[in-house]
Amino acid sequence: MLCLLGSAFVGTLGAQERDVPKGIPHLDHVFLIVMENHGFQQIIGNKNEPYLNKLISEGKVNLAERYFAVGHPSLTNYLEIVGGSNFGVRSDNNPDWGSDNCTANLQSGLVNADATIPPPVGVLIETGKVCPIAGSGTDAETPAVDTWNEITPGVFNFLADIDGLAKVPAAPTLGITIADQLEHGGLSWKTYQESLPLGPVFGVNFSNGTASDLSDFSLLAPLTSGKVVKAYAVKHNPFAYFENLQDEMQRNNGGSKHIAGFDGTRGLYADLASGNAPSFSFIVPNQCNDQHGRSPSGSGEDADAFCAFDPGLDANGGFTVGDQQALNPGLIQQGDVTIQRVVEAIKASKAWDEGHNAIVIVWDENDYSGLLNNTNGVFPLQNQNNVVLTVQLNRGVHGVKSSTPYTSFSLLRSIEAGFGLPCLNHACNAKVMSDLFGR
Repeated sequence: MLCLLGSAFVGTLGAQERDVPKGIPHLDHVFLIVMENHGFQQIIGNKNEPYLNKLISEGKVNLAERYFAVGHPSLTNYLEIVGGSNFGVRSDNNPDWGSDNCTANLQSGLVNADATIPPPVGVLIETGKVCPIAGSGTDAETPAVDTWNEITPGVFNFLADIDGLAKVPAAPTLGITIADQLEHGGLSWKTYQESLPLGPVFGVNFSNGTASDLSDFSLLAPLTSGKVVKAYAVKHNPFAYFENLQDEMQRNNGGSKHIAGFDGTRGLYADLASGNAPSFSFIVPNQCNDQHGRSPSGSGEDADAFCAFDPGLDANGGFTVGDQQALNPGLIQQGDVTIQRVVEAIKASKAWDEGHNAIVIVWDENDYSGLLNNTNGVFPLQNQNNVVLTVQLNRGVHGVKSSTPYTSFSLLRSIEAGFGLPCLNHACNAKVMSDLFGR
């Protein structure tokens, strides 16, 4: 297996911010919807995902058949989508909000990790809160086969964590995202995070849309923060980890013009209804609606049956991952309905008809499946963090099914090309998705 993976390694040269990529037509609006934790084979053809599969079967969208998330866990993937780097963060840890007493991982050389077993010799880690990302330095290597980080004892500790199709070496990194590039280029952006609390968002790590981990529970006894369903999770809001946005929130009483929920006068649906959509919309449903799932009833942080985690059990009660029979059908359906609601709202907005626009739907990573889906010890490459990505254009090609290997870095580079922005970090060495974004 190591030999097979070795042949798939793609060298990633040092990159920070370079020339504007070519090969993608100009885009006026990009609506990027991020879903959670399911592999390609779990979504395509799933009867509980009828809306998305109908878009694909009827040729309404273009499909990347070999799109790979770069690594694990969620936060790392979100950072790579918007910044072309993990910035030294290979964990889901919360931000060290507003701290000026720490050093960003890309500067310190420490990897912020979810390690449960010791890392390889020479890899220095920390496991606490994530220092605000800023400046420049070097990010963390992503191995093709990871046997130390994000390996959960009792379930996945016997598995190698397959981090995408290729090793990504550490490289010189600039601590900014596409948001900074858009602002520098005079374009607008917003991240829409479902179930944000009312009021300030600075310091909020999770929320059910009403209460958060910052709520005053002295007035809510006997309730505690442990009873709050973590619908919104800051680990799915990558921009909140950057020093410049945290500074903006502190200057503005904990709020930001760039962060909004789905509802309310500044929310996703209001902006779409008014046609006042930004150039780049980063859209993240809550953890019940993005197919991530939460704890089932009776486990403290209670979620209903349609939000419960995938059971991971086959028809005979045995443990499995990677196939459709081990999924929570309600969770899959909840996500599909959410996709339909958001996509149809975008297409009903006058912003969709103005200029050249794209709706991108992507899953951040798989559920660590791949090694359990094997025949006689052969582990197929296509299961290694292979997730669904679709592109729908208001003007241009449709019905394309691409077999070209792409990654999260390809997605960033393609969006940058459409907006006429320089490539950023590892995205400078990725292929643009010219077949999926073409006219």
